[in-house]
Amino acid sequence: MTNTRNLNVAEIEEFLKASKKTSFSATNKKETYSWIESEIVRLRYWKLKRIKRGIVRKYFIKMTGYSESQIDRLINDWRKTGHIKKADYNRTKFPIKYAREDVVLLAETDKLFGILSGPAMAKIFKREYNFFGNFEYKKLADISVSHIYNLRGNSIYRNIVKIYHHTKPTTVTIGLRRKPEPNDKPGYIRVDTVHQGDDPELGKSVYHINFVDEVTQWEVVVCVPVISEKYLAPALEAMLRLFPFIIIEFHSDNGSEFINKTVARILNKLQIQQSKSRPRHSNDNGLVETKNNAIIRKEMGYGFIQKGAYKLINDFYQEHYNIYLNYHRPCGYATIIVDKRGKEKKIHKPSDYNVPYEKLKSLPNAEQSLKPGISFAQLDKIAYNQSDVEFKREMSKARATLSVKIKEQYLRDSILQDY
Repeated sequence: MTNTRNLNVAEIEEFLKASKKTSFSATNKKETYSWIESEIVRLRYWKLKRIKRGIVRKYFIKMTGYSESQIDRLINDWRKTGHIKKADYNRTKFPIKYAREDVVLLAETDKLFGILSGPAMAKIFKREYNFFGNFEYKKLADISVSHIYNLRGNSIYRNIVKIYHHTKPTTVTIGLRRKPEPNDKPGYIRVDTVHQGDDPELGKSVYHINFVDEVTQWEVVVCVPVISEKYLAPALEAMLRLFPFIIIEFHSDNGSEFINKTVARILNKLQIQQSKSRPRHSNDNGLVETKNNAIIRKEMGYGFIQKGAYKLINDFYQEHYNIYLNYHRPCGYATIIVDKRGKEKKIHKPSDYNVPYEKLKSLPNAEQSLKPGISFAQLDKIAYNQSDVEFKREMSKARATLSVKIKEQYLRDSILQDY
């Protein structure tokens, strides 16, 4: 801080009156202290009368932005020493027991032994000094176990010991990680879940479980209120009964609803192999995922359905929808064409469309794939009892009735919830 003109006490008083609405602040403490000291000497502060000394103090407060107590402290410092200087900052320093060389020794010993536990390393340090007379370990011989872990966080230690542990994937032994190879044989089932969708006010909705055979596209749909062992196990057993042919393999994605001990126990009991999708192979379960939209979403939509309606939906699936899907709804079966470069291409010819039941009957040795006690003569009665149009009309009426029942169920649940 510098003055462009040296003011006397009278002029300082006039300046203070004229600059009441103006404020100043000092930015450099060293320069501010030097300016205050020089002004005290120039104005001969120690010989001024009390009133004039008060004017000078107000002048210092005005020009520096300091408080009155700060200015008084600085003036008192000048009276005692004849100078106003910035006080030196003395940081409190605590004695260091373990010097840099001790941390280095700890790190090198840790590295040598592969970073054992704290108690084990403390024992090694004691043995080195007490038993083997290695004076290098004199300080470390008395180190506490907890302080070993403290020193391991030191930057000196980390620069010496650099050990990185890669994330270890959790190994799940349930299910083989592979893509099923049915080779034109029925019984290779793909499975996936479809969530009807939650509502922020109404809560959780139902889940649809979709089972599709890869070769025949025979499809069974089951509804459960929640994904849990209590409901999944009966749903899985019901599904297995509804397929007319022997099931050889059960394939799903890596979701925990199917990769668990309950499902594995049921499949092992029935001697059904279990497989799961491979990483970075999105098409491993592609067939059932396309059916989720074309079959379940198309029929059930995206709207909220309360959990209590799952039994009504299951009745509709068992009595109408599963029969319609397998005996009355045509599916497209791809024909694979290999070009000159050996690249495979799938095409869907009009002649390749058929209902899953007819596709099953057209397979070589299809009779041998059926479950014991089931014959095509029995299945024909279901397939040809009604025409496709007649059954679809009947199913549409049942679907409309289901919607009414779901609304009535919702109203009953709402009333019970209010009470």
